[in-house]
Amino acid sequence: MNTKLTLSIEEEIIIKAKAFAKENGKSLSQLIENYLSVLVNHSAQLVEEPSVLYSLKGSFKDKDLVEYKQQLKDVLEKKYLNE
Repeated sequence: MNTKLTLSIEEEIIIKAKAFAKENGKSLSQLIENYLSVLVNHSAQLVEEPSVLYSLKGSFKDKDLVEYKQQLKDVLEKKYLNE
């Protein structure tokens, strides 16, 4: 069931969006509905299937990063200051 929705959007964007819709053989309503559908489905997918990076969250402690940064600094200083 379709429901009417009122939006407040800058006039310039509406003009460009209508032109884009016409060029692609769609109505502005169809474009907005498709966009919202992708947005909602993508958002739900992120909740259901976390990425690999998300699964690594908390794996590294701040302490480890500080030690890594210090080690990197020491190695670079030794390499470039002893030339």
